[in-house]
Amino acid sequence: MGSADIVPGVSGGTIALITGIYEHLIGAISNIKFIWLKPLLHGDFHSFKTKLLEDIDFEFFIPLLLGIAIAFLSLAKVINFCLDVYTAYTFAFFLGLIIASAYILYTELDEVNIKSFIVVAIFTVLTFIFVGLNPIAANHSIPIIFISALIAICAMILPGISGSFVLLLLGQYQYMLTCLANLKIADIITFVLGAVIGLLGFSRVIKWLLEHYKAATISALIGIMLGTVRLPYVKMASSMAGTNIIAIIALVIIGFFVIYILEKKF
Repeated sequence: MGSADIVPGVSGGTIALITGIYEHLIGAISNIKFIWLKPLLHGDFHSFKTKLLEDIDFEFFIPLLLGIAIAFLSLAKVINFCLDVYTAYTFAFFLGLIIASAYILYTELDEVNIKSFIVVAIFTVLTFIFVGLNPIAANHSIPIIFISALIAICAMILPGISGSFVLLLLGQYQYMLTCLANLKIADIITFVLGAVIGLLGFSRVIKWLLEHYKAATISALIGIMLGTVRLPYVKMASSMAGTNIIAIIALVIIGFFVIYILEKKF
């Protein structure tokens, strides 16, 4: 998930989905109700510890967050190198990943009907238009950073939508990378607060939708993934000069089967 989230156009939510932890992730986040705050404020540390362990699934979150952090630290340079030096090949691989992820979601539908096709078509078109937008020329004030984080984190937990890409569209991607590199604490804390609030709120919406409108939600996610294909395809097509077309096709196929095999394993 960490490797995916640092690449504009690839979603960490997609990786959560294909590895079979997506519903667990959404459930674990949405179940956080801060029941440990009351005993903490009253100085009852024994009850605080008990409520904290009841409220937060540490057995799930600790390895997940460690994995994301390690990916950010160790793979960011590798992925950026591949994107800079082997752009077409890298996006060809990403294209295969996204197509396969849409297919995996399709297999999750209990029933395929005209409503499903309509929802898929609507969200495919909307996402296709969205990913073709030009980045917004926004400032980097504290409120803008907060709102950008809130929106981006909502995208990050949706399969098919890249939080990094949303930041890119909002004109905050490179700025936040600079903040991380230069340890601009105020901006980083603002971003983290926006991300946490967005994550806690939006995860409950997703959980409710999956519980009450699962078919429509999955159909919408399929459409989002199909619409997102525009980004890696355009990036791949624009940098194909001097590349081997057979290798491009092979990498799309490899990307597809990587996801297919992962889904079968998990």
